[in-house]
Amino acid sequence: MIALMVALGAIVGAPARYLTDRAVQRAHASRMPWGTLTVNAAASLVLGVVGGATHLSPDVAALVGTGFCGALSTFSTFSFETVRLADDREWFHAVANVLISLLAGLGAVTLGFALGAAT
Repeated sequence: MIALMVALGAIVGAPARYLTDRAVQRAHASRMPWGTLTVNAAASLVLGVVGGATHLSPDVAALVGTGFCGALSTFSTFSFETVRLADDREWFHAVANVLISLLAGLGAVTLGFALGAAT
């Protein structure tokens, strides 16, 4: 049953990632990969809520935490985009992407955990 919940969450998370990434990136005329940063921060926030909400069933945690957040977030795209920026000698954007992504992700998961624990 847990595997089914993970798959169902991923069915929603993957298209959400693609659509959100495209919409955010289209709204910004920048080399900075704002779309990837947005989906990764959002997934961190949601995962923090799931982690902080200790009353959730294992099925719900698998559906939302592993399935949805796992498909919504993307470390591989973050890594690829950072390397691409560095390869194009966009040093400021490459370093900014790493720092902002790290701070946004840690901040979002911390906030989410506090929100989840408060419920």
